[in-house]
Amino acid sequence: RVVKKLDRYLESAIQNIEDDRKVTRELLDDVIGYLSKAEERHREVGAIAAKYVETLQRSNEQLVKVSTIIHKQQMGDTGLSDGDKADIFDMLQEKEEAK
Repeated sequence: RVVKKLDRYLESAIQNIEDDRKVTRELLDDVIGYLSKAEERHREVGAIAAKYVETLQRSNEQLVKVSTIIHKQQMGDTGLSDGDKADIFDMLQEKEEAK
């Protein structure tokens, strides 16, 4: 029962991460296209591009956390540490705040 609930939360977290990565990648591609038109545009939107890259890095960290939790689960450790629970909660919360 707990494992099924965990699976559902992990699936939701992974879907959120994938959705966020897709949108961020599209936005970053737009910025890259805009930047390629003229050198002076780097000053204009460089900080925005950095934020998009930061978002992608954060999603990489989330994927590592989810992978660790799944690995623990597959090894028979169905108990979640307080850190695991906080990580899952944070991932789901970030998605809700982004809406």
